[in-house]
Amino acid sequence: MSTLWNIITTAKYKVSNMTVRSRLMIVAVLGLAVTMAVWGWIQLRVLNEILIEQQMNRMEELSETVITYYQHFPKGKGLSVLDDTLQDHVKSDDTLARIDLFSVVNGEVEYIVGAGRVPYEWPENVISAAMEKSKTQRIELSTDAGPALGLLYLFSSGKDTQVFVGVVVFSQSRLEILSRAKRLLLFSTMGLLFAILCFFAISYRWLIGRPLRVIINTIDEFQSGKYMKRIPIPRRDEWGQLADHFNLMANEIEMVLARNQELHRQLEERVQEATRKVVQLQQQVNQLQQLTALGYLTATLAHDLGTPLHSIAGLAKLLLEHDTLPPDAGRKLGLIVQQTQRLNTVIQNVRHATRLPEPHFEAATVPELLNETLPLVEPLMQKSGINLIVNVDENIPILHVDRYRVQTALFNLIQNALEAMSGGGNITVSASALPQNNTVAITVQDDGPGIPPELLTRVCEPFFSTHTDEGLRGLGLAIVQDIVKMHGGKFEIKSQSDKGTQVILYFPVIETPAITALSQDTPFLNKL
Repeated sequence: MSTLWNIITTAKYKVSNMTVRSRLMIVAVLGLAVTMAVWGWIQLRVLNEILIEQQMNRMEELSETVITYYQHFPKGKGLSVLDDTLQDHVKSDDTLARIDLFSVVNGEVEYIVGAGRVPYEWPENVISAAMEKSKTQRIELSTDAGPALGLLYLFSSGKDTQVFVGVVVFSQSRLEILSRAKRLLLFSTMGLLFAILCFFAISYRWLIGRPLRVIINTIDEFQSGKYMKRIPIPRRDEWGQLADHFNLMANEIEMVLARNQELHRQLEERVQEATRKVVQLQQQVNQLQQLTALGYLTATLAHDLGTPLHSIAGLAKLLLEHDTLPPDAGRKLGLIVQQTQRLNTVIQNVRHATRLPEPHFEAATVPELLNETLPLVEPLMQKSGINLIVNVDENIPILHVDRYRVQTALFNLIQNALEAMSGGGNITVSASALPQNNTVAITVQDDGPGIPPELLTRVCEPFFSTHTDEGLRGLGLAIVQDIVKMHGGKFEIKSQSDKGTQVILYFPVIETPAITALSQDTPFLNKL
């Protein structure tokens, strides 16, 4: 079934790709072939009937002659002479197969005289049919010498006696004539079909090909922008009607284009006037933008300065709570020095007030980044009574990042989570590799009340905050989003009411072999 469907589909595809000329030729060939086949069949039937009618007339004349002679000499010597005459006639005529004279008396067939080249007995059903219909019967028959045509001529001589003359002639000559006529008809039909196809092929160029090419060329030129072109076909036939419709359409299009050009000119004048006004407004907007950028930069610097200052103050307070320095005092003092360096970097950025410093990208592992960032929030965790959970998968690839900016992003996310969890809970920091996207996902998740759906799309806007207390608010997530974009990554927030908030940072990885184990110098993660 599928094979048949494929054949049909292929045939449809080939037919659909044919040119009009090919389709016309195919239709013409099929039409002419069918017409000539029917015409030839009719001609052969008529010729066959004519030949049979000629043979029938000859056999009827011969039958009438035999009957006439039999009526005058029905007995004795007359029948002997008739028999000899029939024998001579059969011998002299090669087309004559048999002549029989017989009678039917009370249903019994009695042979009278006859002569023939081949033996033949008339079937009783043919004789019975002739007797019932009382008319001459014609039959097609086959003899030992070949096909033949028989005539059963009825002559009634009495009430209970019926006399018949049966004449059989060979049909070989008739069949030969029909065969020759078939060959002649076939060759003449092929010749006529070829002549008609040649005429069609020649006529196609004048009737269809040339006007069609003119129409196509005019349409192509019209599409290329020559809207003054028209189809020059003065005929009144279908091509002329098509040309008139196209020319009317082209005139309407030309008028529409002229109106559009006028409208375009008027719009250009209006745009120029509006542009002059926009330039004036732009100067005012630029001044406002400079003021806004200065405010945003000031807020960003204040936030960046506040981050290490909070860390230093927290560590200092933690050290002051102990009577003696703890064993890890050296490590925390080292962190204080590191934060002091960050503060120095921010202060240096203030000197460039017009732009942020260029990022400094370097290879770093996720454990290293977390080990340098999480100790900064340890004092805040202890003060708030919130647990920090860290889950880092193995085989995390190396990242190519600005170490300090990533630390800033993570610190802001954890600080936002702390502010959202006033009643305690857990903050989970996790990291996993996404080989299908060639990225690393770092997630910060809290158990807070979540972000309302109507505010989820606005939390990254600068200066947007739900806190009503004084101070610079609403810059944390905006800064995180900018840092992630700077690294060519993505930023995603998922939040559900009463189920907490999940912030995912996607960082692209560099093309280096994956690290198969955590860094050995990760004391904070090892402690967790």
